[in-house]
Amino acid sequence: MDSLRQLRSFVAVAEEKHFGRAAERLHIAQPPLSQQVRRLEAELGVELLVRTTRRVDLTPAGAAYLQRARAILAAVDDAAHEARRAAAGVVGHLTIGCVGSVTYSLLPALARRLSEDLPGVDVSFRGEMLAAPQVEALREGAIDLALLRPPVTDGSLVATPLRRDRLVVAVPEDHPLAARRRLRVADLAGVDLIVHASDRRSAMYDVVRGLCRDAGFEPTVRHEVGETSTLVAGGLGVAVVPEPVQALPLSGVVYVPLTRPTTRVDLLAAHRADRDEPHLRAALDIVRRLAAEPHGR
Repeated sequence: MDSLRQLRSFVAVAEEKHFGRAAERLHIAQPPLSQQVRRLEAELGVELLVRTTRRVDLTPAGAAYLQRARAILAAVDDAAHEARRAAAGVVGHLTIGCVGSVTYSLLPALARRLSEDLPGVDVSFRGEMLAAPQVEALREGAIDLALLRPPVTDGSLVATPLRRDRLVVAVPEDHPLAARRRLRVADLAGVDLIVHASDRRSAMYDVVRGLCRDAGFEPTVRHEVGETSTLVAGGLGVAVVPEPVQALPLSGVVYVPLTRPTTRVDLLAAHRADRDEPHLRAALDIVRRLAAEPHGR
């Protein structure tokens, strides 16, 4: 820091062309200021200033040194400003993974909010990611924040509850169940179901099987796919999905609430326990606030 003080002292004297005015500008006494400049000249081995009783002028070496000194001080100030912005969480890089229902519903509003509140953070999204691949991506550092369905049992991750989404049944519009105002889980006994593929370790696969078994029957799974709603639109069966999926309107699909009992599935935000960067905390706070808003549901 002594070198920086010497540079600031020299620049002030060079610009003011007077030790007294330079000392006032730096809010220090004149003798220490003179000592700083003398020490700098001694370290460089060149004379930077020509001193008279009335004014101070730059030597050719001093004029050349002044340009570089200004550039160095500007860079130091920029670095300090950037460090403060990083500490405040307004700069950085962030990759967010999203399950399908978040991709359709929360992601557009989240992208806008992050752009508005954290304009210095470079944010990218990976949509349509099931829970297990998101957990793996978090471990590997491929994503920084995951929006996913439970369970999250990995002890190296921190999971934060965001909200509870009701479950609805996506039904082809010409299906007999499409005329119902609400459905019970028991109404799905014997009905062709479209579920997320078990080999892709979908959280919803286990949710649907658990609901059916709790209602006393084994589900009739006709199709295991990566994305269910398009097959519903094709008339190939019905699918139990989180309510936010309705944010993606599909021709030929009707959504019927699943009740008796009202069934819900949690939405979580997860990140690695060893990650605590300010911009990650800031983004998580934005996600939590947005998920709690009515339109975020």
